[in-house]
Amino acid sequence: MYPFLKGHGTENDFVLLPDPDGTVHGDLSAERVRALCDRRAGIGGDGVLRVIRAEAAGDAARGQDAAWFMDYRNSDGSVSEMCGNGVRVFGRHLAERGLVDPTAPVPVATRAGVKVLTFAGGAADGEITVDMGIPKVLDETTVAIGDRSWSALHVDMGNPHAVAFLDTDTDTDTGADLADVGPLLDAPTHDPAVYPAGVNVEFVVRRGPGHVAMRVHERGSGETRSCGTGACAVMVASALADGAARDTAYRVDLPGGTLRITWTADDRILMTGPAVVVAEGTTSL
Repeated sequence: MYPFLKGHGTENDFVLLPDPDGTVHGDLSAERVRALCDRRAGIGGDGVLRVIRAEAAGDAARGQDAAWFMDYRNSDGSVSEMCGNGVRVFGRHLAERGLVDPTAPVPVATRAGVKVLTFAGGAADGEITVDMGIPKVLDETTVAIGDRSWSALHVDMGNPHAVAFLDTDTDTDTGADLADVGPLLDAPTHDPAVYPAGVNVEFVVRRGPGHVAMRVHERGSGETRSCGTGACAVMVASALADGAARDTAYRVDLPGGTLRITWTADDRILMTGPAVVVAEGTTSL
């Protein structure tokens, strides 16, 4: 038996495994991750967050100036570089257990580098803002569902994203709405030469100035209710398409809630949203 917690950020849900010294789970196996994330035979989640001290995490955290490392795995057991909603849930757990001081910025090491968390009002129970770092805007590409395809912008937020606006259907030029991309439950296709390790695909519609809505298919997890890094990539693509000035805040609506994203004058992405720990217990999965 070992302890677990369950939490979510805008309904992007995770199983958390406290393992501060790296002695409980060792080299966390894909089999265990899949068992934990199974929504019928397990606890259920879009991924697993192992909570481990950076000094115990080995090469993945080496050289990063942070006390804690977020060891993130997708629900299929594959390793991922980063999870924007997950890092807020990770921070919420640390603050609730008194493992960090929420009145000061909290650095968290990840496979995509250190992400710094700021707790609203310095309290452990408010929204959390994450400095997601500098985005990388790369080439145009295409994504497809069935026989329809859309142009997409390749944005790297520490993990790869393809952002497609649904009013740019390259095959039919008739557009679409988010309800029309229901086949997201089947993985959309992409160029394997551009994304050899897979990609998160975001489908976007505009709702108004500085306001967009999206659905996302995450590599290794399928369609999820929210994706933090995906929302950041969508904001970057939207701001570029709109010619928006830096420090303009965007509202990004997802099936599981709303995130606020700002691209600062010094080229950093700030993401603000909720994070909740909803349960804890023990399991032998």
